[in-house]
Amino acid sequence: MTGPTPLTRATDAQLQRLAALPAGPDRLAAQLRQLAKWRAIVLANTLLQRSGGRVAHGPFAGMHYAVPAAEGGRAPRLLGVYEASLHPVIETVISRGYPQVLDIGCAEGYYAVGLARRMPSSLIHARDTNPAARALCTELARANGVEDRLRIAGAVGHADLALCAEAPTFILCDIEGAEAELLDPARAPALVRADLLVEVHEGMRPGLLALLTDRFAPSHRITRIDRSLRPDLLPDWAEMLSDLDRLLMLWEWRATPTPWLWMESR
Repeated sequence: MTGPTPLTRATDAQLQRLAALPAGPDRLAAQLRQLAKWRAIVLANTLLQRSGGRVAHGPFAGMHYAVPAAEGGRAPRLLGVYEASLHPVIETVISRGYPQVLDIGCAEGYYAVGLARRMPSSLIHARDTNPAARALCTELARANGVEDRLRIAGAVGHADLALCAEAPTFILCDIEGAEAELLDPARAPALVRADLLVEVHEGMRPGLLALLTDRFAPSHRITRIDRSLRPDLLPDWAEMLSDLDRLLMLWEWRATPTPWLWMESR
């Protein structure tokens, strides 16, 4: 009989540390989240073995996705249900064939590589401040044969956004609240020419939705997009799982709501 895996041992150790906190709802919530992450990783590993590392559904169906997620749940990405409410927008982006895409906060490259596969005439700029995330993005791009059309680099500043004036540009932005500082047309005027899909971390910084809406309303048509789940896209073998396991396969690990703003230049 084999012993506990490193994942199980690490989870158990973290639960013991949490047990030292004062008893109450906050401790229970932290313990529940830790256990849910452990189970979600176990399910993702099972899904990886059964899927061969290919995305099953959604805009990026068929993408080879054998790298771990830089953050958040891996199973929803493999299933192709990750951020399912964005799928119509992503298909619109693909159909428009923007010459350049700027993915700010690209993480392991799920969107950057996925868009590169679907937009063979586009140049994809994938940017992330985390070196480990950039390494994963490079690996994912190579695995899918699109490394020649990805430009992977670090942080984005206002000066970098001048590229939006060079050609029609789609910006995908997910930077954990820093969108308040970066996405400012007063400091980066070329933004008024770009179409932007921005994850707004309202739970981290209340007021961001109103701030970004006010900034871009004069130059853009703005649509708010909230969360949705696609349990209908779970694999057939998931019928044998508990209801909780089925939910955990769809869980993206978010701690607070993160609505999106789809902002199309007028």
